[in-house]
Parts: sequence; structure tokens; C-alpha cells
Amino acid sequence: MNTDILHTKVQEYIFKKSDDNVDLAKLILAGSPFQHINIQELAQQINGRIKAKNKLPLWHQTKGIYYPPTLNLEQTSSVTTALYKSDLISGDTLVDLTGGFGIDDYYFSKKIKRIIHCELNAELSEIASHNFRILDANTIETHIGDGLNILDNLDTVDWIYIDPSRRHDSKGKVFFLEDCLPDVPKNLDLLFSKSKHILIKTSPLLDIHSGLKSLQFVKEIHVVAVNNEVKELLWILEKDIQNDTIIKAVNIVKDKTKAFSFLLKEEKNILSELSLPKKYIYEPNAAILKAGAFHSITNAFRLEKLHQHSHLYTADHKIEFPGRSFEVISVLPYQKQILKREKFVKANITTRNFPIAVSEIRKKFKIKDGGDIYLFFTTNCNDEKTILVCKKV
Repeated sequence: MNTDILHTKVQEYIFKKSDDNVDLAKLILAGSPFQHINIQELAQQINGRIKAKNKLPLWHQTKGIYYPPTLNLEQTSSVTTALYKSDLISGDTLVDLTGGFGIDDYYFSKKIKRIIHCELNAELSEIASHNFRILDANTIETHIGDGLNILDNLDTVDWIYIDPSRRHDSKGKVFFLEDCLPDVPKNLDLLFSKSKHILIKTSPLLDIHSGLKSLQFVKEIHVVAVNNEVKELLWILEKDIQNDTIIKAVNIVKDKTKAFSFLLKEEKNILSELSLPKKYIYEPNAAILKAGAFHSITNAFRLEKLHQHSHLYTADHKIEFPGRSFEVISVLPYQKQILKREKFVKANITTRNFPIAVSEIRKKFKIKDGGDIYLFFTTNCNDEKTILVCKKV
């Protein structure tokens, strides 16, 4: 961490260039105007502040903030998801085993009296510590080292928070908690010896059922989406709890949180009724789809499914639904001559349980993106390929 970056003239330079959305490639070629700061260090700070504008507005607005390398900034929580997590915890003491840039800990400190921020990377720990001072987050202690070792030397705490990172990407999109650092399943005995409550944040790429097999005493799983994009999975563990796991599918849009909750055991025992398309079509939001509430929502909203694997729902009644709602204009069989006859020039296309990708459909039938018409290419309860022509309601 180069403290020369914190000098007033340098901060003014960083603010001006980031406010102007400077071309970083040109900036780097021009070189640094400051003797003790190289251009790569300046570019990191300017790029960091640009990226923080929407994700971390408080950091963006505050002079003297020091930004970490881009990867660390990209991996950190946004203010929106950090605030959501802070509402899940309470008590006097929380230890964060994987503190990182410290966004979550800043918001935890608004709810918990003492925060212990552990970070293996010495420079990142120094950066977080500096920023906490700038933001007057004086109840956060920073410790450099392995979070598990630091935890082993602490008394019991109210909460343990962990954001494990993947060791490698060799397994592609599918991964397991055992592939991460720290290895949470391997260290559950230590974790539960220090706290009754554990909060784990994982990528949405983690399979929920594999996570449940790896962990113990999972009280709740929160699938958190922002603007219908799933950002993270939150696992709340409570020592010795015997209740069935509650899954909450949460979608946050413009600071408004809409949640749908269901019990995992009940979801497995529900058999949805199937139907051909009725007056309205309902498409669940991304959080519900990731959570796997495919049958629970049929019960909750008195809906029927178009097909066991299509995950589109239908009814003759209009409802307020956690997702998108459409009125059916017409239902067409999937046939080349019919699509050509209809002459769809522009439409919004979605495929559900359909063998052809959206890009291929657009190319094959020369349909541009956009407009007021929505086409769902799907399979109905009679295993027929079909097209639902709809308008949004």
C-alpha cells in the first residue's frame, strides 16, 4: 500500500480522472505525473473508484479511500447485498474469517458491537484497516493471518461469517464447498465450538443440494438476487437445530425486497398439476428458479405448470407474482410454415424446456430483439413443442 496516494493533490487527481471516466489505456501510456507513484498504482485507484460508483457509493464519495486490485473489488459484496446480510445477524461479537476488502464487515458493524476482520493477504488487510479508519468504523479489529487459526485462539463469539474462495477453476462452473478455502465442511467442529451461529456466503454456482450434503444444521438458505440476477447464496447454520431447512428466494429491485419462502421437505412432496396454457402465463424470477421452488409456487399461488420441466405456470386469474406476468394472445404449434406466416419482425424471445437456443431461433426466423411481443418457445403438458405469443401485464 503506497501511502503517497493519500496526499491531497493525488486524491484530487484520482477524483478528477475517475469522474471524467478517463481512458485508462491512454492514461497508462502518458505515465504518472507524481514522482513516488507509478502509473499502474494510479490506474488501480482510478479504476477502483469508477467501479465503486454504483456498487459502493459511500466508498466512491469518500476522499482517502484506498482501492485494492480489481479482482478483490469485483469479488466483494455490493452495498445492496451487504445490507441484506447485516439484517440476518445480531449480538455483540462477529468474527469474519475471510475479511477481504471489508464491505460486509462495515455493515455488520452497524448491528454488532465488535467485529474481528481476519485476512490472509497482508496488503489487503492493511487496505481494509485504513478504509475502516477513514469511514469511522472504529469497532472493527483487523488481524493478518489464517482466519481459522485466529478463531482457534478466540473465546466464543455470537456469529462466524465466512466467504470461502474457490481454490481453482478446473472443474468449470460446478464446484463444491470442499473445493474452497477455507474448507468449511472439514472445519465444522472447530466452527461450532466457537459459535452457535454461522453465516456462509457462496457463489450462485454452488449447487444447493450438494451444499446441504456437505454441511450440518442448515437452518436457512437465502438465494439473493438483485434486479433479477442471482448474486449470492447465504447459508445460516445453527448448532443442533433439527427443523427442516427454510429456503428464501429474494429479489431486490430499487431497494424493495420481495421474498418467497418454502420448506425444502415440502417442496419434495408436492406434485404440481399440469395444464395447457390458460389466460395468463407466469415466469418465476431468477431467485425462485435457483432456489428450486418449482412446485411450492403452484400451491402458494393456485397455479398449474405447463410441463413438469418447463417451469412456466398458468392460470385464468391474474395475480401479483414474484416474477414476470403475461397475458396469452395466442398459442401456436412450433412449425416453420406457421412462424413464417405470422411474420414476427421483432419480439422478446425466451426458451423453457426447448431444444433450440434463442440465438438459433432468431437467426432461423429472422426475428430481431425487442418490441412489445413476447414469444415463449416451450414444451406443453402433452410433450408438444409450442410457441406462446404474449404481452406483458
